[in-house]
Amino acid sequence: MIPVVDLFAGPGGLNEGFSSVQDDGGNPVFKTVASFEMDKTACETLVLRTALRIMRRDGEFPKDYYRFLQDILTWDEFAALPAVHDALAVARSEVHQIELGPKTRPESDALIRKALRSHLTDSSAPWVLTGGPPCQAYSLAGRSRRTNDESFEDDKKHFLFREYLHILRKFQPAIFVMENVKGLLSSTHGGRGMFGRILSDLSMSSNGPGYEIRSLVVPSGAESVRPEDFIIRTERFGIPQRRHRVILLGVRKDLAPGIRHWVLAPSDEMSLRSAIGDLPKLRSGISPKREDGWDSWAALRDEAHRFAAQELGGSTRALDGPLAKGLGFGGEYVAPDPTTAYQHWILDPNIGGVTLHEARTHMNTDLLRYGFLSRVADVRGRTYKLEELPPDLTPAHKNVGRPDTPFTDRFRVQLWDAPSTTIVSHISKDGHYYIHPDSTQMRSLTVREAARLQSFPDNYMFMGSRTQQYHQVGNAVPPLLARQIATIVGGLLDVDTVG
Repeated sequence: MIPVVDLFAGPGGLNEGFSSVQDDGGNPVFKTVASFEMDKTACETLVLRTALRIMRRDGEFPKDYYRFLQDILTWDEFAALPAVHDALAVARSEVHQIELGPKTRPESDALIRKALRSHLTDSSAPWVLTGGPPCQAYSLAGRSRRTNDESFEDDKKHFLFREYLHILRKFQPAIFVMENVKGLLSSTHGGRGMFGRILSDLSMSSNGPGYEIRSLVVPSGAESVRPEDFIIRTERFGIPQRRHRVILLGVRKDLAPGIRHWVLAPSDEMSLRSAIGDLPKLRSGISPKREDGWDSWAALRDEAHRFAAQELGGSTRALDGPLAKGLGFGGEYVAPDPTTAYQHWILDPNIGGVTLHEARTHMNTDLLRYGFLSRVADVRGRTYKLEELPPDLTPAHKNVGRPDTPFTDRFRVQLWDAPSTTIVSHISKDGHYYIHPDSTQMRSLTVREAARLQSFPDNYMFMGSRTQQYHQVGNAVPPLLARQIATIVGGLLDVDTVG
């Protein structure tokens, strides 16, 4: 197996994609030998998934894992099982909670050196470096929020790519895959463009051959590639989400002449409906909980729909089917309704249900907006901007209604027949940008729905609180996209992979 070192790993999107690729004999092509992540809860998620790969037999996880997902076993009971205990111990030796930076370089260098030595019988054998330095300093939203922040130029996140660069130069993997936000292309620091600076640093090396930086979507030589050619638009590659990210594929220059250039194969666009339409229906809760109850919630839904009928000119069109009284909130484990056909990648019949599918609670004013916006979006095929809300539904915020009002699409319905907008970590704060399209449910997306839009398999468990789970999902690289990239990397290294 080809070793992989994963930096800034998050909950393991790249890790999952690379680990899933097999050769024509059904054997794993890649093995992640070391993962580095600073967030404690994300590391717990990585440890669990790594342990499951260790225990996997005949393509399936152990039965006791499904009992844990079904809430039959608690975490403590599951983790105490001998085979699980042993696998978790190995996983913890491969997953490292560490904040990469100049002060921790001696520690991280030693861990990488140890991992590679234990998995490479020949020091010249190829291995792969993956990861995405944190992107808040480069994202368009982050830069917008900090327009007048004098400390922004000093934010250390501007230079976390140097930790990636340091490991490239010190250990010289055969290939690297580096992911970041599209805003990197226009980001500047001290008046200099960050993308050109990063590209130059990655291409050249002070003590080695350096790297040829390739696009994964443009079948041309490195000399003719433009900055925008490094953007991958995930909806073009079977991901039900319009997530546009810069992804660089680096091939070590001494190997590059003998390695042909491959690109991702486009596929049909996948809609929100095809990704989450089969999941059990839920209702949101009302905050504060003392005001919650079916009758109170149904009254809010009816009021939201009256606002929508007024907006639509009194339309009586039946937008939604009848809703049985007593619709639940969902939970950590929910028994499923009959499902429609869905991607082989996502579904796992061994679960027998759906995990992490629990609706949030919202203030009644937000629920009215959700119900109104989702019902109107179903008719008009688009989501409303802030200034289009009726006066009675317009938030009483100081900056609403001004010419320079920021984020006028802060309340956004995800449309059934299109890919979703980008799932980002802000989904952990509130659900305003992720309103479910079914107005009879009047809620935001659940963790499992967000995870499906990110292409995480249903058997992928995210550890921690619900807020922490949302945060992990939003920070991840879509595993199904990572799998497609890993297939290309395997081909570059002369391994016959199975798609």
